[in-house]
Amino acid sequence: MSAPSDNGIESPPEAKTWWVYLVRRADNAIYTGIATDVERRITEHREGRGAKALRGRGPLEVLASSPAGDRSRAQRVETRIKRLSKPAKEQLARSGELLTAFIEAIDDAKDG
Repeated sequence: MSAPSDNGIESPPEAKTWWVYLVRRADNAIYTGIATDVERRITEHREGRGAKALRGRGPLEVLASSPAGDRSRAQRVETRIKRLSKPAKEQLARSGELLTAFIEAIDDAKDG
């Protein structure tokens, strides 16, 4: 919901920045997710709430996270990362700079 401004006209809500994050499960698999608050989301995962892929698969280790823009773009980035091979995901996880570059390379066009 938007807040009224001084002139009584409602202003649009501020856009939240969405983040892409990579988490290692206890079985060494890498999970990719998106959130506006990565720390809160990881806490939820650790408490068994959220993604079924992470329930009972702890301990969880956050490998990397990077801002991705709006939700739509974050979802496109997440989908692209999930399609990568495990070695490619490992490479992204080792370098925050590489993850950021990967995200920046994804334009606003829809993935096919």
